[in-house]
Amino acid sequence: MALRLIESERPDIAVLDLNLPDMFTLEIVKRIRDAKIPTKVVVLSMRRDRKTVVEALRCGVNAFLLKTAPSSQLLEAFEQILDGGIYVSPQLELSKIFSAGSKSLPDDPLEALSAREYQVFTLLVDGVRAKEIAARLELSPKTVDTYRASLMRKLDIHDVAGLVKFAIQRDLTSTR
Repeated sequence: MALRLIESERPDIAVLDLNLPDMFTLEIVKRIRDAKIPTKVVVLSMRRDRKTVVEALRCGVNAFLLKTAPSSQLLEAFEQILDGGIYVSPQLELSKIFSAGSKSLPDDPLEALSAREYQVFTLLVDGVRAKEIAARLELSPKTVDTYRASLMRKLDIHDVAGLVKFAIQRDLTSTR
């Protein structure tokens, strides 16, 4: 629905929740970019982890704001992205997000996940079933199972309950 509206209306700015129900939000952003639609995309999220922010920016998001941010930041983001910039909520501590060269980050097992594995991980820990993940990402259920097995191996976690526990410990779960 969001993708169709953006394709047909071509607004200057689209504000999307990171947890849209029909399709994975970052997949929508990729399609907008692939279609060369000039709409600037602002993503609102409860997630504040480095991997989520970096993946969003990598997909082509123009602004990443926390849902808990004051409304004035939304206006700041609009101004900045319409001037050609990128905006990230100040509460996210950009120095931590963009310090990929630091020695401590490779120790984070999440950094070992590919972009698609991380997408599957975030949907799994939000309680989305494999069939629904496949539909949102437009993959086959077997492909989703392959990504799930791979990410669980990389994280050294052996069941979905373990993934959820891992996500909760790292404050990576979404509260809509």
